[in-house]
Amino acid sequence: MSAPDALETIAAVRAACKLVDGHDPLDEAAALALKHHGTEGASVAVAVGGFALARDGELTLAVAPESRRHGVGGRLLAQVGVADRAWSHGGHPGAAALAAAHGWDRTRDLWVMRRPTSLELPSLVVPDGETVRGYADGDAEQVLAVNGAAFAHHPEQGGLDATGLAERMAEPWWDPAGLLVAVDDATGDVLAFHWTKQHDASLGEVYVVAVGPAAQGRGLGRVVTLAGLHHLAGLGVAEVLLYVESDNKPAVRLYSSLGFEHAARDTHVQYTRRLGT
Repeated sequence: MSAPDALETIAAVRAACKLVDGHDPLDEAAALALKHHGTEGASVAVAVGGFALARDGELTLAVAPESRRHGVGGRLLAQVGVADRAWSHGGHPGAAALAAAHGWDRTRDLWVMRRPTSLELPSLVVPDGETVRGYADGDAEQVLAVNGAAFAHHPEQGGLDATGLAERMAEPWWDPAGLLVAVDDATGDVLAFHWTKQHDASLGEVYVVAVGPAAQGRGLGRVVTLAGLHHLAGLGVAEVLLYVESDNKPAVRLYSSLGFEHAARDTHVQYTRRLGT
């Protein structure tokens, strides 16, 4: 049998995992890199029913449901290039077993929290001297600056640059009205923003909330979060989700106060390769 085509195999395995597991084994960054750059610059191993993709030190490994429990994951892990981080989206027990057997430790939990729009939202009160509006031409540089400062130590979001911003704005879900910026009326400076995403008619997302360091401590995170939630509710979605680090207590507290809840099954797990393995 000839070797399976890498891109065809990845597409087929992703589709099978989405159907059975309910989520994509590739996160957004990995999916966009694959869409715009293919496997260029990545190390790839494929087998019938599975693939492993390593790029920039991060591994994505997925096995289609019908091919699991046959050693496919272990063989792919042995074949792919070196990586020191890997995600298990949904915290699948098979991923935990594979990680334990090959010297990877669970080091990070990313929660999905959800909120039905049937819950009443608090009224939006914008502080005097500030305006919350949709994204406009000319905002990109300041949005990136606020994002970079707010997420300076975040391993994924902090690296967003002009190219990454443009790629996301080229996606079908992009809507400038859904990127809400809080602006200082006197200076025109962007102080904070809430980038929302509408996945489909029934689902929205708190995609990114960022407050610049100079504006922190003024309650702007809650203001822009509420502005985005009102925007999404106005679109008619039934549910809004968000991703948050499990150990980010202030953010979890804010989102919980607005009616978001987390279920154990909605946990994405990052594993880190143990030194010497």
